Amino acid sequence: MKDHQLPRVLCQLFADGGMGRTLSVGLPEGDVVWPDPGYTLQGEAARPAFWMSDSPAAGGEWARFRAAHPRSGLWPVLLDESAQPWSVGQIVPDEARQIDHFTAEGFMAEVWQEWVAQMPPDAIAELDPFGAICPGLAPPGRLAADPGAVADWYAGQLSGRGMPLGLVAAHRGADALAVMGWQGALHHNEWMVPMAAVVRSWEDRFGARVVSVGFNTLELSVAAPPVEPEHALHVAAEHWTFCPDNVVQGPGDLQAYAEQILGGHAWSFWWD
Repeated sequence: MKDHQLPRVLCQLFADGGMGRTLSVGLPEGDVVWPDPGYTLQGEAARPAFWMSDSPAAGGEWARFRAAHPRSGLWPVLLDESAQPWSVGQIVPDEARQIDHFTAEGFMAEVWQEWVAQMPPDAIAELDPFGAICPGLAPPGRLAADPGAVADWYAGQLSGRGMPLGLVAAHRGADALAVMGWQGALHHNEWMVPMAAVVRSWEDRFGARVVSVGFNTLELSVAAPPVEPEHALHVAAEHWTFCPDNVVQGPGDLQAYAEQILGGHAWSFWWD
């Protein structure tokens, strides 16, 4: 399909008005979502946080917008639980450039230290074989497929839930989490920007891509998952600092959780 200038409604999402951006995909019915000033306590926003479709995304629609992203600058996100918080603007957008000040390694080390300090001594066994010592970041995985193709596949799997499509003005999926003001991990980490830095690192090391977000959920596709038990255990340690509920309220310890993610091409996170 031929590229066309961005529709005016989408131009609002960019600080420069979408200058030079084009879109080769037909835009379904929808509208931009503004942050609720009463929720953010930041006053009126300068521009909308993202665009959202009125109806659930059609089959393959996410993939078409993902393919158009290099020219449009709009990252697609399937929005689970569309009634909240999207439709009422319960979001706190941040500038993507703030993510540059944080690293996945720094986040992991800080959370590990804080959580270990609060754990009962007998609970440290959940973190075997690492215990109280943060192991640092896991080595990169080896690509099993093109990250974009894996993301398209996972979006197809998730689209059966009947979720609307969101479009975010962001250079990459990880940045979209901060730009759109997603608050899904609020009970674990009050500020989403450092967590977006973690997802950036997973994009680089594991071919991860942001596919869907919900009220307290995050779905990533993974093109280079750990395929060796030891590597999966190291990745599990990262997941524990990013989303402790995945482990604590899931299988209960890193060893069992590592078995769950071994070779998996999708990572699902849920915060209580």
